[in-house]
Amino acid sequence: MIRGNRASRATRATGGVSVLAGVASAVALTGAAFFTVQQATCGDPGTYIRNADHIELVGGCVDGSELPSHVGGTDRDTTHDDDAGSYRP
Repeated sequence: MIRGNRASRATRATGGVSVLAGVASAVALTGAAFFTVQQATCGDPGTYIRNADHIELVGGCVDGSELPSHVGGTDRDTTHDDDAGSYRP
């Protein structure tokens, strides 16, 4: 009977270590997330303005010249029918 008691203590200790490791990693990841957000501050977060037919972001930290642009027509091939039944595996 003594051996069974020792085994259950070992199991509880192992479970406690697992819980402690999980909590410690969660705290570390939360701290890293807060640090990252604090380092990524922006002086002008921008505002959304509703126009007649669309919503536009005015201001913000992203410069429009840094964004990739698509020049030319569409990427879609216009020779195919886009009906749901026209797709084949």
